[in-house]
Amino acid sequence: MRAFVVSELKHHSEISIASDAPVPIVGANQVLVDVYSAGLNFFDILQAQGKYQHKPPLPFVGGAEFAGRIAADSPIPAGCPFKPGDRVFGAGQGTFADQAAISVSQLLPLPDTLTYDQGAGLFVTWPTAYEALVGRGEIKAGDWVLVTAAAGGVGIAAVQLAKSFGARVIAAAGSAEKLEIAKTEGGADHVVDYTKPGWQKEVMAITKNHGADIIYDPVGLITDALKCIAWKGRALVIGFAAGKIEKVPMNLVLLKNVSLVGLHWGAYNIHEPARVPEVWKKLLSMLSAGKVKPVIFSTVYPLERIVDVMTALERRETWGKAIVRVREESGRPVNAQAAKL
Repeated sequence: MRAFVVSELKHHSEISIASDAPVPIVGANQVLVDVYSAGLNFFDILQAQGKYQHKPPLPFVGGAEFAGRIAADSPIPAGCPFKPGDRVFGAGQGTFADQAAISVSQLLPLPDTLTYDQGAGLFVTWPTAYEALVGRGEIKAGDWVLVTAAAGGVGIAAVQLAKSFGARVIAAAGSAEKLEIAKTEGGADHVVDYTKPGWQKEVMAITKNHGADIIYDPVGLITDALKCIAWKGRALVIGFAAGKIEKVPMNLVLLKNVSLVGLHWGAYNIHEPARVPEVWKKLLSMLSAGKVKPVIFSTVYPLERIVDVMTALERRETWGKAIVRVREESGRPVNAQAAKL
C-alpha cells in the first residue's frame, strides 16, 4: 500500500511516499475505506515535525481529511449506516494513503453532486465556517461580514455561506490573485488588501461608516480589524494562521460594545455533541442543492507528489482547499506523473 509514512519527526520535504506500507488495522467501530482524494491542512505539516498537539506514536501515516468509498472487504460494525461501496467523506488519522481505518462516527455520505476532490476538504473547514457564522455570530440578512484570508479553505467557505444567508461580504486577503479568487469563486461583494496600511478605512468607506457587523478571522488580525467593526459587532476568533496569538486591547472591545467570540469546532464532540449532526444536516442540504460549493486549488497532484502540495501550502501559495488525488473516479490509482492544471 502507498502511504505518507512518518517514521521519524522531520520536515515533510524529507519524507517520501512508501510503496510497501501495511494495510491499516481496523479497530472497533471502524471501517476500512479506499481513499480517492485527501484534503491537506496546515496542521499536517506541523504534525510531521511533532509540532502539533495530536502526536500519534511513530511510525504513523499523515493526513486527516478524505473522500472515498467503503472498501469491498471492510468489516461493517453493528448499527453502521454504510455498506461496502458507499461514497463517503470524513476524517481520521492516516488519510494520505491508499486505504485508511476510519471511525464510523467520523463518516458522512458524500452527496452525489460532489466529486471526491470536492468532498475531501469538507469535514474540517465547512462546519467551522457554518457554526462560527450561524451558531456564534448569529448572522442575519443585511449584515456586513468581513472575512480575512478569504481565499483560503475556511475563508472561502465563510464567504459563500455568508452570501447564502443574505449578508454583504467584504473579502480581505494579501494578494491581487487571492482577492480575485475570493470574488470570482467565493462570490464576495467587495475586496480589500489587508497588507496595505490603513485598509480598515476602505472597509469603513464600503460600509458607509457603519463598519463590519461580523469579523470572521482565521489569521490573527482581530486587533487590526476592530478598527473597522460596527457598534455591537461580533469578532469571531477562528485561528491564528499568521502564527501569533494576539493580545487584544480590551478598551477597543468596550468602546463599541463588541463581542469577542471563539470557535473551536473540534471541541463540539466533547461539549455539545448534539449540535454536530444539526450543522451537518444543514450543510449537506445546502451542498446537495448547489447553494454553496467547495473550491479546490487549481493544481491537484497525485499522492506521490504530496510533498509539492504541502510545500505550496506552507508557502501560502495555494487558495481554496489543497487536495491530493489518490485514485481516479474509476478506482484506479493516479499515475505518478499526472497533475490537473
